[in-house]
Amino acid sequence: MKPLIGITTHVELDYKHVLNHDYITAVQRAGGIPLLIPIDTENDAGRILDALDGLVVSGGGDIDPTLFGEEPHPKLGEISPGRDASELALIKGALERDMPLLTICRGLQIMVIAEGGDMYQDIYSQIDRQLLQHSQRANRVHLSHFVETAEGSILREAAQAEKFRVNSYHHQAVRDVKAPFAVSGIASDGVIEAVESTEHRFAVGVQWHPEALAAAGDGPSLRLFERFIETAKEGAGTLANH
Repeated sequence: MKPLIGITTHVELDYKHVLNHDYITAVQRAGGIPLLIPIDTENDAGRILDALDGLVVSGGGDIDPTLFGEEPHPKLGEISPGRDASELALIKGALERDMPLLTICRGLQIMVIAEGGDMYQDIYSQIDRQLLQHSQRANRVHLSHFVETAEGSILREAAQAEKFRVNSYHHQAVRDVKAPFAVSGIASDGVIEAVESTEHRFAVGVQWHPEALAAAGDGPSLRLFERFIETAKEGAGTLANH
């Protein structure tokens, strides 16, 4: 049975839903059936999750800093409070159910915030050291910089290497990670690039865009999606009864 995979959508100023087709292609290539989730659904998050076997939280704009106790930094970009609220409810519900959860770029950040962590609103003005170019000036399938993987992590398993190259499109990043999450990938400049739960079957967040790479056939990215989908298959059609 192919698992049903919900994918959250990017929203422009809380009125226009869009999603890069690569998310759909990556889920399909890995063996899942994609279903798109709109915003303003936080009150119905449980019912939505009842219908799903796995959840992908997609990338997009910036996150409201009041969610982690800060006010807007001058470099903060466009935010979507409606999307923040919906994704926080979905992520918390998925973690409570031990539903397979893959969060990407912005999705990684909101997942960490959901469990009490925080983030840099702008790495270039808030980190006092030389950083890499994290917003690459190249097409989406270009492999920009290296990520070092943690031993025993799902990320190491997908990469099949201690370090591997990824694409990069962000100016924000995770800063403080709280349990049940632990850092599983880091760039050579020290920026956190991936986290994983130590208490769930599959709850992984990455800072790059593996959906674009998986859609193009990149091995590590496709294996990450395949591991996610395989975990979702294990509980396909049964999570609603837990």
